[in-house]
Amino acid sequence: MEFSVSKPQAAVMRRTRRFVEDYVLPNADRWDKCKKFPMQAWGALRRAGLTGLPIPRKYGGAGQDVVSYVLAVEEISRASAALGVTLAVHVSLASQPFLWFGSERQKRRYLKPLAQGKQLGSFCLTEPGAGSDVASMESKAVLKGDEYVVSGRKYFIVNAPLASTYLVFAMTDKSLAHRGISCFIVERGMPGVKIGKVFDKMGIRSSMVSEVKFDNVRVPAENMLGRRGDGFRIAMETLDCGRISIAAQAVGIAQASLDAAIQHARSRVQFGRPISDLQAIRWMIADMATEIEAARLLTYRAARLTDEGRKHTKEASMAKLFAASTAVEATRRALQIYGGYGYMADLPIERYYRDAKITEIYEGTSEIQRLVISNELL
Repeated sequence: MEFSVSKPQAAVMRRTRRFVEDYVLPNADRWDKCKKFPMQAWGALRRAGLTGLPIPRKYGGAGQDVVSYVLAVEEISRASAALGVTLAVHVSLASQPFLWFGSERQKRRYLKPLAQGKQLGSFCLTEPGAGSDVASMESKAVLKGDEYVVSGRKYFIVNAPLASTYLVFAMTDKSLAHRGISCFIVERGMPGVKIGKVFDKMGIRSSMVSEVKFDNVRVPAENMLGRRGDGFRIAMETLDCGRISIAAQAVGIAQASLDAAIQHARSRVQFGRPISDLQAIRWMIADMATEIEAARLLTYRAARLTDEGRKHTKEASMAKLFAASTAVEATRRALQIYGGYGYMADLPIERYYRDAKITEIYEGTSEIQRLVISNELL
């Protein structure tokens, strides 16, 4: 069955593409070299109406569906994977959980400014000793009166240095393992919230990733998202949606690599003819295009299942697993087609190559995706 976008979805895609061509493409390489997220880019995203695409209008969003949001992440990531993941974490991990688990008060106080782009959100799950194995986290939250005292360290947290609102996962009962994890809404200005090391990364270098320390942060009990012990379920259901957005990011990176490879193959002349005439080059391009289209369809299908309210854990993991692998292989092939030119920092091919690898790691490694898929099947 063919997948085709609706008129509203196509309108979002066109609007995003104009934004990318006018603003992102001219600046993406400079942002990468500076290794710093430009807050003016966030302001531009906000003005373009992209910071809350799948959030209902009554909570400050654009009221679009998840497919439209995925189309936007793909378009942005074709130009800047760093900007793509900044938006993806803000929307999928930091904003959408409020829709599914938040109280009406929490939605109006926190979700609305997030969706409007007035604030930037972050998702604090990973720790130095707890990555895929979240049940081994050391962060804890102790109830004292009508407050929880939150202590711990979170690592590799996207958007953390610039965020205003954090979703923080901590143990409220260590004896229950993953069933003892709860989720808290923590504000940047609460005493005891400290930004630690800001990480220098191989790729997505203009996205901001850091350590966050919580030193006896007193959080009102009403800032618990969901119920006590719901943290693991919140994290897993949130990551299902987040993995779809990372799949879209990977598709965008891969498509940019293919576009560049085709352009170079047509213009590069060797042995008296364009290298696009060489069978070795043609076959690499054919494989890239086929794999990218397959990854795109897997991603769109997972997004559509989300919009339909159907279970999509397996499909989200399949999309992320295949799209990430496709991005890594597509960027490798594109660099090979460019030869020595592709290895130089003068062209964006080496940036695509560096950016692609992280899609196989964050929001669940490729190995974890295989575990999720097999668990769903078996």
